[in-house]
Amino acid sequence: MKKEIKTWIYPFIFLGVMFFLTNSCSKKEETPSPSAKKNPVITWANPANIVVGTYLGDLQLNATADVPGTFYYQPPKSTRLNLSENQDLKVMFNPTDYTHYNSVSRTVKITVVVEPIIFNPKLTYGTMTDIEGNVYKTINIGTQTWMAENMRTTKYRNGDLIPNVTDDTAWHYLSTGAYCNLQNFTGFETLYGRLYNWYAVNDSRNIAPSGWHVPSSAEWTILRNYLGGEYVAGGKLKETGTTHWKSPNNDATNQSGFTGLPGESRFYEGYFGWIDFSGGYWWSSSEYDSEHGYNMYFGSGTAWMAISDGHKKYGFSVRCLKD
Repeated sequence: MKKEIKTWIYPFIFLGVMFFLTNSCSKKEETPSPSAKKNPVITWANPANIVVGTYLGDLQLNATADVPGTFYYQPPKSTRLNLSENQDLKVMFNPTDYTHYNSVSRTVKITVVVEPIIFNPKLTYGTMTDIEGNVYKTINIGTQTWMAENMRTTKYRNGDLIPNVTDDTAWHYLSTGAYCNLQNFTGFETLYGRLYNWYAVNDSRNIAPSGWHVPSSAEWTILRNYLGGEYVAGGKLKETGTTHWKSPNNDATNQSGFTGLPGESRFYEGYFGWIDFSGGYWWSSSEYDSEHGYNMYFGSGTAWMAISDGHKKYGFSVRCLKD
């Protein structure tokens, strides 16, 4: 006996097959194979050179794409790069339409440079060399011969290393010599020198090269008096312009050739605080009391040159005076 075929079911079978085929085609159209996805076009030229200490920003991290998406930079915005040529900047781009576009990356190169120190072109400078081979300009001012650049050495005269202490707490508890770079940043020392605590300045191994010494407060006073006194001497000691000094750098003439720069300072607690390149501090070898030593200061706002006292744990610049 033959089974009866129910013909009414055929239309439903047909519709089911059509739905399956249509849905399959639709999925294939919505999800292309990886080989069919396109690569976005990233446009990003090598940025112009930047000055050491400059924070990366929109002028450097400015890649564009031909489709919408998100950029991820490495190193990221607000990073300061070390002093070096042809450093890599990389961007990863994730397209909004990841169904049809791949994520892509691009790398460009950037060079970090130093704006040269502006010495007085009307004066004749000499040179001296420290234990590490760092060469410094020198200048005669009255009866004295001074370094015309801040000290950069990491060694005492006998070759012993001066510890580089970067940790704030460790710096605060020091009672022996140490140095640091301004804001612990590699590159600033090329211009501003390094910062030393008073213990390094007065270590028996000598921070100054042979034939030189860290000036006493009395020797700073001789310099100040020769340049006309505390109210005008600072202007005659400062580098001119605002290439390195915070604007307006009032009354700066660098008449003396000393070419003072705003090396700023490190507080005795160990932190740097707000750095705006508005002031320079230099140690003397003279002790004020058991916790303080004398130092010299001038800033961008006036021509005033102060000789005061600071905690021995402070980090200040060093200039040496010829014996």
